[in-house]
Amino acid sequence: MNSALLVALHNDGLVWIIIAAFVAGVVRGFAGFGTAMIFLPIATQFLNPFAAIAAMTIMDLVGPLPIVRAAWRDAYKPDLGRLVVGMAVVLPVAIYCLTLMDPMIFRYSVSFLAIGMLVILLLGLRYRGDVKPGLVYGIGGFSGVTGGLAGIPGPPVILFYMASPHPVRVIRANSLLFLFGFDFFILINFMVMGQLTLNAVVMGLLLIFPILLGNLLGAYFFNPEKEKLYRYCAYVVIAVSAVSGLPFFD
Repeated sequence: MNSALLVALHNDGLVWIIIAAFVAGVVRGFAGFGTAMIFLPIATQFLNPFAAIAAMTIMDLVGPLPIVRAAWRDAYKPDLGRLVVGMAVVLPVAIYCLTLMDPMIFRYSVSFLAIGMLVILLLGLRYRGDVKPGLVYGIGGFSGVTGGLAGIPGPPVILFYMASPHPVRVIRANSLLFLFGFDFFILINFMVMGQLTLNAVVMGLLLIFPILLGNLLGAYFFNPEKEKLYRYCAYVVIAVSAVSGLPFFD
């Protein structure tokens, strides 16, 4: 444990990783999403893919806890359940594929997925068809693919909710709770597959305070009437993080 703590404390990018965790927490607190798209492009500059995802998962399981109860009250639970089931079924296969992936390809995948998501949101592209239960399961499954391969499960679900008739409180709550469920399932899969290291766990524990503080701050400033402002702030932060995470900026 002491050696793992020393490894974490002597990581050259620890300050940047802590800042990324705090900012990701702020955006998660007021928008309900964005943790992975902000944190991973920065963290993977200093940690291997599994360590970065594991650290994010551990900090992210604790960070949103103060606002989970309120989110559960606001959530539309039928959709939430279908999304989580679809994700949980596909996730183990996607994680296995990640074990075969080169770390540099992983970094490009994370940044380009975040940038692609941002472009789609800015262009206002939305799904306009009927949303039946089978489609919701499929969206959850697709999130399992992007989450297992790149550590970013949010884009399919976020795009789904951008076209949703639900009020902003429900969208925020379902997004937050789905991502909370993803963290739980990916941590279990990492443990089963032997990909959860003590160094990653310690790093995740060190990041609990900054992401917890960020979540509280973001939730404090959340105001449904200022949805557009929050959304565009999140877009800017995601763009900066995604671009800075591209390997050719090292």
